Amino acid sequence: MEKENEYNRRKFFKNAALASVGMAMAPSVLKASANIESPSHKKQNSSKSSVKKRKLGSLEVSGIGLGCMSMVAGTYNPTPSKQEMIAHIRKAVERGITFFDTAEVYGPYTSEALVGEALEPFKGQVRITSKFGFDIQNDQRKGRIATPESIKKVVEGSLKRLRLEAIDLYYLHRLDPNVPIEDVAGAVKDLIAAGKVKHWGLSEVSPNTLRKAHAVLPVTALQSEYSITERVVENQILDTCEELGIGFVCWGPSQRSFLTGRFNEYSRFDALDRRSQLPFFSPKGLEQNMPFLRIIRDWSQRKDITMAQFSLAWLLAQKPFIVPIPGTISPQHLAENLGSLNVVFTADELKEIRTEIEKFNLLGVRTSESALVDQ
Repeated sequence: MEKENEYNRRKFFKNAALASVGMAMAPSVLKASANIESPSHKKQNSSKSSVKKRKLGSLEVSGIGLGCMSMVAGTYNPTPSKQEMIAHIRKAVERGITFFDTAEVYGPYTSEALVGEALEPFKGQVRITSKFGFDIQNDQRKGRIATPESIKKVVEGSLKRLRLEAIDLYYLHRLDPNVPIEDVAGAVKDLIAAGKVKHWGLSEVSPNTLRKAHAVLPVTALQSEYSITERVVENQILDTCEELGIGFVCWGPSQRSFLTGRFNEYSRFDALDRRSQLPFFSPKGLEQNMPFLRIIRDWSQRKDITMAQFSLAWLLAQKPFIVPIPGTISPQHLAENLGSLNVVFTADELKEIRTEIEKFNLLGVRTSESALVDQ
């Protein structure tokens, strides 16, 4: 089994660029590789004062957030050291990140506890989000549950683990098909009135559900998957957010590290790695999808930035109310991600990029029609 974690982004270009997309692409890959291998800290570093802000509804946050799911066991990485992750989160604050994302189900519970401990010294200076909506029994996820009674119960555990009096942004993680969204909105409205939640959001819901929820209680943000490879939310969802004044938070902005150049067509994943279950990362998927990275490499070279920075900057350029939350346990990648806030595209560049990506047929992405159905 190939040990993927042994390769960071720089080593990939140095050692495996040709294997990732085939010999036919060698000239363009080598050219991009040489550019990205050179020192790029001047582009990556962002002082705390220089980190640009964005608004999710009325909630102001750093233009890039930090996803904290992978900082605990259970998803992608070997279990990191708790103390290292606490230091990592605090370093993110020092670098200017004010937006941190976690959920009850991550771990479960351990991600919230980690975030709560790490950010306790920064109360009032940062915005912490969490999510509810899964039925967790004996530390196992058993299904979905978002009854008003369950919501009012689980928020108490989240508040305790996060060491907060009020959660800044509290999302319904996934829709419970047995509970009308109006009832969920009503329950969160009660939590806001009780001072336990400040803002609320939804995740992976259709435009119709978003409208129904917003009519009962104004929604601050919708969090759904969005990247230059997974663009399903461009079918009515982003337009609905814009119309209603709802912010959009992107999870998966690097397509689970695919867009950073970390993998090649021969990459394989351990059964415990979430990617092993996804068609996009199957042997056939990687073979078909890997040439897409030529677009990312070529544009990264043209803009003199890394592939990760290009992928994040492209998202930021789509709408001013979009905030990506890449998850990373690497201080180097954290600095790199923040550098994307300083990348500027012209209108002509964005049109050219759009033309290129829409010509490509990716395997393992959602259909456009699926955006109109709750996930």
